[in-house]
Amino acid sequence: MAGSTHTVSNQPPPLSGYDVYGTDRALVSAVERHLDPALLEEARGELSGLGRSAGSAQLQEWAVQANENPPTLRTHDRFGNRVDEVDFHPAWHRLLGKGVSAGLTAAWARPGGHVRRAAGFVVWTQVEAGNGCPLSMTHAAVPALRADPELAAEWEPRLTSQIYDRELRPVRLKAGALVGMGMTEKQGGSDVRANTTSATPLAEDGTYTLTGHKWFCSAPMSDAFLVLAQAPGGLTCFLVPRVLEDGTRNRFLLQRLKEKLGNRSNASGEVEFDGTWARRVGAEGRGVRTIIDMVAATRLDCVLGSAGLMRQAVAQAVHHCTYREAFGGKLVDKPLMRNVLADMAVESEAATTLALRLAAACDDGGEQERAFLRIAVPAAKYWVTKRCAPLVVEAAECLGGNGYVEESGMPRLVRESPLNSVWEGAGNVQALDVLRALQREPQALNAYLREVGQARGADHRLDGAIKGLLTELADLGGVEARARRLAERFALVLQGALLVRFAPPEVADAFCASRLGGDGGAAFGTLPPSLDLAAVVGRAAPRV
Repeated sequence: MAGSTHTVSNQPPPLSGYDVYGTDRALVSAVERHLDPALLEEARGELSGLGRSAGSAQLQEWAVQANENPPTLRTHDRFGNRVDEVDFHPAWHRLLGKGVSAGLTAAWARPGGHVRRAAGFVVWTQVEAGNGCPLSMTHAAVPALRADPELAAEWEPRLTSQIYDRELRPVRLKAGALVGMGMTEKQGGSDVRANTTSATPLAEDGTYTLTGHKWFCSAPMSDAFLVLAQAPGGLTCFLVPRVLEDGTRNRFLLQRLKEKLGNRSNASGEVEFDGTWARRVGAEGRGVRTIIDMVAATRLDCVLGSAGLMRQAVAQAVHHCTYREAFGGKLVDKPLMRNVLADMAVESEAATTLALRLAAACDDGGEQERAFLRIAVPAAKYWVTKRCAPLVVEAAECLGGNGYVEESGMPRLVRESPLNSVWEGAGNVQALDVLRALQREPQALNAYLREVGQARGADHRLDGAIKGLLTELADLGGVEARARRLAERFALVLQGALLVRFAPPEVADAFCASRLGGDGGAAFGTLPPSLDLAAVVGRAAPRV
């Protein structure tokens, strides 16, 4: 009799045992739109396999374990020898190994690789976002290393390998390798030209020793790192291997790991270079130019990662409200809750649609698409990553008090949600990069306008937004103070154009009304009630 008070009722089942990819209609549609039809069958099989793994209870448990047992720094062995290693929970290695085997570092090695990888990255972020950092860095290092064909020939096959080889040893002995990055210094932050790390040439051409301190070093357990340092000819890019050719450890002194708000499973550290051996990548004085393609690739991953976090937050909220009852009915059927869910679903679909369009431009690689990316990537990185945190917090609120409890998984999403806005250049850096593209590369604006122009005439609110953007661009006086406003408008107009062309009418209508037409509020859940909100929510529901 006493136990009857503990009967569990009106609680939703866990969101597990489902295909994270196959139930994401926006993502599936984007892949089918952008991928060569000849590749679709193979890609569907790969992505659905990854989606089923991502939605399994087993991998969800690994994600919890990896976050509850964050990495630890081991500077010395028991004999007092310097080792500078990072120890991870076995769950971290299992997750990272699955990410590598799924091809999340292999985009450069296969046709349609960027779209396929982008979709996989959106799926995989929903399991555990921390291991996305080394996956992203390794993927993004490839174009930078191509500045040195000899280095690329040695490293690229291992970076694009689908074999996870966690042991630290010379790269020639490895089947797969990971690469991290260290650019930020204490005095410079995003102003990388203020770097003070020095590079002294050695007798062997292209080799140097580095002396200095990196305030943030991403994925410090990696096999090598791309860093910037001041060589005699100016700021230069270098590859720093962890293990030298003769099997000895390079001078890579890990001072501490950062205690971060989120991204707890992943290690970020401070590193000291003291006579550290490095190989030059590209010409002296061309460091920023050499590493800029890596930065562009990681910025796109910020967009993809935020899209993945938003999708998982929306999926959890819709799933909860589909089962939870209050005031005589299901929460999902209550008009106000439906408005909240639909508003978040529209935001999530807009992010996914934009992110996959950018990945498709990377696969194309033509001059027109490269020009388009020059504006579209920083604008998307600025806006999508900023929309992530408020959406995830709103989604957690949909679960009520349950969403504030660690076991729900929502607090981990909330902690993760601001990261992509900070990583690889915070909001002001992205907005100023949009301005630089406008001022220095007129072909970038032309490519952008050609893209959004394909939707002109389909929705009067979109047409008005395009006209308003052109009006703002006609007067660039005092433009730096308006850079955020411009970046936001570039992103919103592009999202609107893509949704009008490719999304179901109810989704495009809701976006254009609220984001472009002014018929929406500052908080989620303020869509015009005349819209078909039930259809929007139904499209976003994860079918278990």
